[in-house]
Amino acid sequence: MKRWIPWLAAAAVVVLVGGGAWRAMAARQAQQKALAQAATQRAEAPLQLAASELVGVQRRSLVLGVPVSGSLRATESAMVKARVAGELQGLTVREGDSVRAGQVLARIEATESQARLRQAQQQADAAKAQVDINQRTVTNNQALVNQGFISATALVTSQASLESAQSTYRAALAAADVAKKSLDDTVLRSPISGQVSQRLAQPGERMPIDGRVLEVVDLSRLELEALLSPADSLAVRVGQKAQLQIEGSTEPVVAAVARINPSAQAGSRTVPVYLAIAQNRGAPALRQGLFVQGLLDTGRADVLTVPLDAVRTDKPAPYIQAVQGGKVAYLPVKTGARAVVDGQTLVAIEGAPEGTVVVSGRMGQLREGTAVTTAAAPSAAASAAAPASRTAP
Repeated sequence: MKRWIPWLAAAAVVVLVGGGAWRAMAARQAQQKALAQAATQRAEAPLQLAASELVGVQRRSLVLGVPVSGSLRATESAMVKARVAGELQGLTVREGDSVRAGQVLARIEATESQARLRQAQQQADAAKAQVDINQRTVTNNQALVNQGFISATALVTSQASLESAQSTYRAALAAADVAKKSLDDTVLRSPISGQVSQRLAQPGERMPIDGRVLEVVDLSRLELEALLSPADSLAVRVGQKAQLQIEGSTEPVVAAVARINPSAQAGSRTVPVYLAIAQNRGAPALRQGLFVQGLLDTGRADVLTVPLDAVRTDKPAPYIQAVQGGKVAYLPVKTGARAVVDGQTLVAIEGAPEGTVVVSGRMGQLREGTAVTTAAAPSAAASAAAPASRTAP
């Protein structure tokens, strides 16, 4: 066999392998070039946005308000306490019973108080008798001095004894008054008209001084204590109205600001505001402790607004995605009051002129500088006359 034949075969194999590799590299380069061209074409193609995917910066007149919430409580309430120690007797009213101002609700066993009153009265009677004796002595000594039978010193001494007896009598009368007051305190009366909300003791129980027996509330006048932030409290004035929603009720309740606390709470720095609520005839009965929430009207404002979801907050400062010159531009804005108009939450903004076309919030975030085309720009004047609505809680 000739030696050049294997070498020729090896060379043929090398040529074939190299040609295949070259063809593969050429095909890969062609594929990469095609992909790059497609990507360039896609990048140059503008994003098409429908009219429903765009919103406009519009000027609206919004009813401003401050959200309030809390529990109802009676404006007038009283805690009936035992003012003397003793056994509780005659307590028959229970939670929900109506009572009148001055009505006897219970008694404290009065045997000791009655005995102290009798003792004080008897001591006063004894002191009164001593005053009478000294008064007669002074009268007799005055006559004897006039007749010259005794000296004036004896008269002065008898007058001093009379004054001492009179002082003792007055002290005895004061002690009798104290004993009578203690006896009167054994009768527990309702200080206000209303309903019993708590019964804290039972008949036969030994009550200490200031022991709580009953709580009485007057449901004819209720109020809400709302804690507002310092910024919200600045716009609140006495007499402003609020629409409240009672827990478990579909009918709104009107309330008015009755008082504003002049001091902020030390811990939270919130300002307590008190809203008065009147019980209207025919309306659902309100109860102390029910949870309510609503809006307190604080005025109106003519502001530029956009839907709340169009304002993005994924950066340190809020911004909107405006369409300017056929591209997406990020415009930083400052947000303000919020409102609900036709079921859509709007927010007041500063930093964008009226009529600016903004990408809707449902489109998500678009890269700044993205080319876009719009089917029809939203009309800023189309809803400029839309009715104002209340601010969102």
